Amino acid sequence: MRFLYLDWPQLCHRLELARARPRPLDELVVIGGQPWEPGTVLDCSPAVRRLGVVRGQPLGTAHRLVPEAQFLPADRDAYRARMAAALEEMAKFTPSVESDSDPEARTFGQILLGIEGLHRLWGDEPRLTSRIVAAARAHLPDEPRLGIGNTRFGAQVAAVVGRGTLESISVGAAAVEAAYLAPLSITLLPADDETRERLRVFGLTRIGEFAALARSSVIARFGEHGGMLHDLARGMDGRALRPRRAIERLSAEAELEPPVDSVEPLRFVLRNLCGALCEQLNARGAGATRAVLILELERGQPLVLEQVLPEPAASPDLLERLLVARLAAEPPRIAVSRLSIELRGEQVVSGQQLGLFSPQLARAARLDWQLTGLALRFGADRLLRTRILDPEATLPELRVEWTPATTDPMSARAP
Repeated sequence: MRFLYLDWPQLCHRLELARARPRPLDELVVIGGQPWEPGTVLDCSPAVRRLGVVRGQPLGTAHRLVPEAQFLPADRDAYRARMAAALEEMAKFTPSVESDSDPEARTFGQILLGIEGLHRLWGDEPRLTSRIVAAARAHLPDEPRLGIGNTRFGAQVAAVVGRGTLESISVGAAAVEAAYLAPLSITLLPADDETRERLRVFGLTRIGEFAALARSSVIARFGEHGGMLHDLARGMDGRALRPRRAIERLSAEAELEPPVDSVEPLRFVLRNLCGALCEQLNARGAGATRAVLILELERGQPLVLEQVLPEPAASPDLLERLLVARLAAEPPRIAVSRLSIELRGEQVVSGQQLGLFSPQLARAARLDWQLTGLALRFGADRLLRTRILDPEATLPELRVEWTPATTDPMSARAP
């Protein structure tokens, strides 16, 4: 899985700066209310932070630390709306967006995106990143810290190391990320103060030094929290991305210029779109149960073809063949100007236990796909299979019966 991490530190303060332009704010600013109010500090300027003011601190305490600071009320609704608008823009690139739009959250301003397989749709990772940042720039001021990694922790570290420029960890297994992290300061690990002090006492200053220790020894000394830190140091962050909205469907589209009036050019476009969507499904260990093909014609209403898949799947080859067979069965009579595909009904794909003496089980799923393709080509009413009723019956017609080999593949067709 590839992750893109974006971080706007002290976002509330940045939003207030953008609102105050062209008249700049004071250098010392505390956001949250007036000193005599019972609230707490929501955010502050970097200069105030250096003087000891932190989030969640009582406003009266912040005033005693920096009495000359300018205290501003917090417009939480405005901050929330700006972040929500930016997240909606990012969701146009990928539905895998994790963030918290509540200004009270400590992670406000931090956004994690799953970008696996998006290069087919939006270009390589630097180009995709520039597009996402440009889309967010209309709602969030200034440039974020940004990094790309194979795990969420790796992407966050890359953003810190990049210091405002895109830093990317090479694609690869955990060893690749561990090699990137090894020379970096151990203070980048998300350890609590007690663990951080114990690491200092042991003389550990680099992430690689900590990763070289035996995991059992780390757990014995630091407990389960230490084991989690050890996994991060070895590039083994197993924390999955948690999208802010449940992913109900994935979609991709392509404009055809000039319009296409035959199936073969459409097959080439389908191959790329299916590959892009299936990469995202495979990254989450999921599969789709339905595919919807939408063909916008040069004139008239678009043609919508919905195909039920034999099983939850994320195989671009199987999906492409099935959709091409569907197109061949119902070719568009008018040139197609735009083609889009949606994968719906996402489900977790689990492994299948194979029998020792029945190797044909491994081919059962592939047979269902072949039968569906044959039904599209020759008609579902022409494919039959036998079902044994009574092998010892006297009359042959009582021994077996013929049943449809597959359900009607033409599950939906709308003008």
